[in-house]
Amino acid sequence: MNKNEILEVLEDWNFWRKDQDTGFTRLQYIEQLQSLKDSNQIIVITGARRSGKSYLMRGFAKKLISEGISKNNILFINFEDPRFHRLDTDLLQKTYETYLESLNPKGSIYIFLDEIQEVSEWEKWVRTMHELKKANLIISGSNARLLSRELSTLITGRHVDITVFPLSFKEFLSFNNLEVNNSLDLVNKKIDINRLLSEYFEYGSFPGVVLAGAKKQILLAYFDDLLNKDLIRRYKIRKTGKIKELAIYYLSNISTPSTYNSLKKQLLLTTDTIKKFSNYIESIYLIFFVKRFSFKLKEQEKSPRKTYAIDVGLSNQVGFRFSLNTGRMAENLVFLELLRKKSLDPEMELFYFKNERHQEVDFVIKEFLEVKSLIQVCWNIEDLKTKKREINSLIVGLEDLNLKKGLVITEDYENVEYYKEFEIKFIPLYKWLLNQT
Repeated sequence: MNKNEILEVLEDWNFWRKDQDTGFTRLQYIEQLQSLKDSNQIIVITGARRSGKSYLMRGFAKKLISEGISKNNILFINFEDPRFHRLDTDLLQKTYETYLESLNPKGSIYIFLDEIQEVSEWEKWVRTMHELKKANLIISGSNARLLSRELSTLITGRHVDITVFPLSFKEFLSFNNLEVNNSLDLVNKKIDINRLLSEYFEYGSFPGVVLAGAKKQILLAYFDDLLNKDLIRRYKIRKTGKIKELAIYYLSNISTPSTYNSLKKQLLLTTDTIKKFSNYIESIYLIFFVKRFSFKLKEQEKSPRKTYAIDVGLSNQVGFRFSLNTGRMAENLVFLELLRKKSLDPEMELFYFKNERHQEVDFVIKEFLEVKSLIQVCWNIEDLKTKKREINSLIVGLEDLNLKKGLVITEDYENVEYYKEFEIKFIPLYKWLLNQT
């Protein structure tokens, strides 16, 4: 590409001569970026494709401009623009030089590199720029494992990370012009909250899906992009049908345990191949695995792992289902909210509990060396048999892990009940998601 072609692409993505669409402000992430901008570290933004990383980067650039940074001091490069070709460090350097010659920025420069994993050997260029203090660098990528491998080699100790997820329920309500700020809002707006919670269950919370009309078609297109661009092309998969079948299996079986060995006959693949493919699928943030809690590491590794999806909308539209399994969906939504909290707390770990009598608790929250809490998701709490089974399992978990209080997340039931010496708090999902307890 010559310099005029490069400049033409850059003009379309930068604030130099026109405003850019920054979408809705996701305040939590903007505040995180703001707190890290003076850290003298490379800021790395990761997360699933379509979770809002690009909008977040443009939103942060706009905030910098509002604080007095010159528009000419901000360079935004989107490496998924098809006009860029032969993506390598030579193109990166040429793009940077074209920017300097054309804009002649004075003072501190901010460079945003969007979907950086598309550029071969990008980490060498980024490290050099950082070490020479040429610019403040904010980079994004849609592949956790690819980025972590490269970050751990050449720019280890030089970066800080932010993980971006699809919308939390509070953000989802804001995108639908509904603000809930206190307990009075919960009462006055309960009908609207429950209506939108049903939509949250059905179509999930990718920002573009929330704001669009043809939600099902968009979710199917997202799945194709995740599969083809981030998975098959990135890892050079030859058994494309098999890895797609495995991805659909996981999306069809959220909130349920599985082992690589149990999938071997179904997929006609070796255990090693299933393990490798599963790791690939997890690396693009499509699914997540949660291990069974045990103080013995070998037992954790041998036990079945529970699977959760990045978005319940993807699970509903891509996975096979015969009915809307609300209980599993609710459990997946609880997991995603816990995952958002975990991304802010490096000491937090998530597990599930299951004993030899198959009594199970959905979530064990551990911080550093200590188990802090247990959470059970029980949607159909009106069924007395179900309630008894779930509470008994929770109490067994509390006894085993030496805790006195447990939490049960329900559809609409709210109460505090006591069993032996244990306090069990019941709270509706929408209240827990909105932190209005």
